[in-house]
Amino acid sequence: MSLAGPGDESTGPATVAAFDFDGTVTRGASTVSFLIAVRGLIPVAIALARTFPKLVRASVLSGSAADDYKEQLFVRLLRNMPDEELSRKGRAFAADHLRLRLRPEVRRRIEWHQERGHRVVLVSASVESYVVPAGEILGVDGVLATRLAVDAAGIVSGRFDGKNCRGAEKYARVIGWMRSNDLSGPGRPQAVLWAYGNSRGDAWLLGAADHAVDAGRLGRFGALRRFPTLASLDAPRARPNPS
Repeated sequence: MSLAGPGDESTGPATVAAFDFDGTVTRGASTVSFLIAVRGLIPVAIALARTFPKLVRASVLSGSAADDYKEQLFVRLLRNMPDEELSRKGRAFAADHLRLRLRPEVRRRIEWHQERGHRVVLVSASVESYVVPAGEILGVDGVLATRLAVDAAGIVSGRFDGKNCRGAEKYARVIGWMRSNDLSGPGRPQAVLWAYGNSRGDAWLLGAADHAVDAGRLGRFGALRRFPTLASLDAPRARPNPS
């Protein structure tokens, strides 16, 4: 989803900075907190308790097992909710979540790109209901997140509309966004891609980027430890000793 039109980068290739949301732009995960904000603590706790074996399996196997569990949880808790209500609660949650959980060092990095005329996008496995308004608050150019299916009457099913936006899907969505915004493709220099993430779900995107940054806080114990860290970008360079 685009939030702003493209600017003028006719002198050379565009630069796009793609930021993961949970654990990168913000501290920690947001899905359960969002569901509690929408449905309340007790219904969410009951849903998690009843699906606990599936949660364990999803945590161990990750991949498609995690995608399936996540979709089942959304169906259980959000099915038959009016999309207008979900969007309204999503906007309120986004404002509160950023106020409490936004990482200031990542906000500064977003602003660093914006000051240089780079396009900034959020790319997240979290749902559009709150990542889109979070992107509006941050002033980014686009949001690429997991979409929930809505029927013709405006009722949410809880099922995904398309794929869960993680792993290879993140990279595919970023490339699609660049092409749809005329930042890449025939007759145009390939855009320079920066990518920021914190977990193995971001590894595909970072591995394909021109500049990849591990924005996690686990250092050498993190899943993206082979990439330069966010802290290293801000570290002052050592001055050569005078001879």
